[in-house]
Amino acid sequence: MKHLDEKYQDILLDILHNGVEKEDRTGTGTLSVFGKQFRHNMADGFPLLTTKKMAWKVMVTELLWFLRGDTNIKWLVENKCNIWNGDAYKAYRIKVQDHYEKGGDVADMSQFLELVKEGGISEFGDLGPVYGKQWRNWFQYNKHVEPVHVDQIAVLIDQLKTNPDSRRLMVSAWNVGDLDQMVLPPCHYGFQCYVREGKYLSLMWNQRSVDTFLGLPFNIASYGLLLEILAKEVGMIPDELIGNFGDVHLYSNHIEQAREQLTRVPFELSTLVINDEFWNPDASFLSQIDHIQPDDFYIKKYESHARIKAPLSN
Repeated sequence: MKHLDEKYQDILLDILHNGVEKEDRTGTGTLSVFGKQFRHNMADGFPLLTTKKMAWKVMVTELLWFLRGDTNIKWLVENKCNIWNGDAYKAYRIKVQDHYEKGGDVADMSQFLELVKEGGISEFGDLGPVYGKQWRNWFQYNKHVEPVHVDQIAVLIDQLKTNPDSRRLMVSAWNVGDLDQMVLPPCHYGFQCYVREGKYLSLMWNQRSVDTFLGLPFNIASYGLLLEILAKEVGMIPDELIGNFGDVHLYSNHIEQAREQLTRVPFELSTLVINDEFWNPDASFLSQIDHIQPDDFYIKKYESHARIKAPLSN
C-alpha cells in the first residue's frame, strides 16, 4: 500500500513526464495533464503531507471560514490566514478604479488590510458569493413563492443521519448564476458523501483546476478535516477520501520545488485531535460554528521535512 506522500509524488511525476505546456490566466505558464484521481484510506492516518511542512492552522482557518458561510476576509485576517488577501485586494482595486482614475487616493495592501480589520464596509475584503455563501446560503429562486436560501451543509448532515443510503449526499459551490460575481470561480466545485454499512463515511470532491504544488496538499488536508468533522457530527467512522481532478498542473515557477520534494522520503502520518470541549452533543455542530476556533483542531505527532518556498500565482 502506497504512502499518502507517494501517491502525491506520483501525480508530480506524471506532470513532469507527460505534462504539456499551457498558458493560464495568471500569465505564469504551466505544465498540465488532464484527469487524475487521488485516494486515501483515513485509517492509515490523517492526510497531511510529510515531504514538506504544511501550514496546518492556515488550512483549518480557511475550512472553518467556509463552514461559517463567510465571504469577507476579515475573520481570516484576524486569524492570520492570508491566502485570500491578494484576491480581495484585486477586487477592491477594481471597485475603486473610477475613483483612482479621477485622482483619488487608493489604499495599498497594508492600508487595505487595516480597513478590512476595521470592518463595517462590505467592499473592503468581500470576495463575492464564493464557497461559504454557496455551502451555507445557496439562493433558490421560485417564481411562485418568495426566494429561499438553502443551507447545503445542514441538509447534508440531516440526510446523513436520516437517509444515509441516499445517492444525493452532495454539496455544490458551482452556482452558474453567481460565477460572474465571485472574485474567483470555485476550483474545488463540489463534493459527495457515501456511507458504507451504515457507519463508514467516505467523501469525494471534484476539482476543475489543481495547483499541484501549493494548492493540492492543502485541498487534501482540508477535505480530510471536513470528512472527520462530518463523521464526528453524525456518529460515523471516516473511511475513504477521494479527489477527482480536471486540469492538474505545475506552474512553471514551481518545477524545481516539485523536483526537490520528489527526493524526500515520507514520514509516518500523524493523527487528528479535536477538542471535545466545544462539541456539545446536545447541539448541532453548525449551531456552534461561530464559537469554534482553529486551535480546536490539532495534529498529534506530526513529523515532516522542511517547508519548500514557492511563489503564489494569482
